[in-house]
Amino acid sequence: MRGFFRFLSKDDSKSKNIAKERLKMVITHDRANVSPKYLDMMRNDILKVMSHYIDIEEDGVDIKLTRLTNDDDTYTSTLIANIPIKKVKNIGRNKS
Repeated sequence: MRGFFRFLSKDDSKSKNIAKERLKMVITHDRANVSPKYLDMMRNDILKVMSHYIDIEEDGVDIKLTRLTNDDDTYTSTLIANIPIKKVKNIGRNKS
């Protein structure tokens, strides 16, 4: 029975971390004045443009909007994109 409770606590920890990350994302979006829907639209546009040049592993795409503190205590919103690339397409590349 003890192992069962340990299993539940691991699930709770994972759920807690997921909820924590979602809350961070909501707070960041709120501070940057960007709704999750707007960020999703940006994500789709970015992937659409990039897909002309590269094949993307869409399951691994992670796009976040973060807020960085500058030296003068002001903030800068930053878009961070991790986009796994399957391969680069040959369209428009010079063949030497």
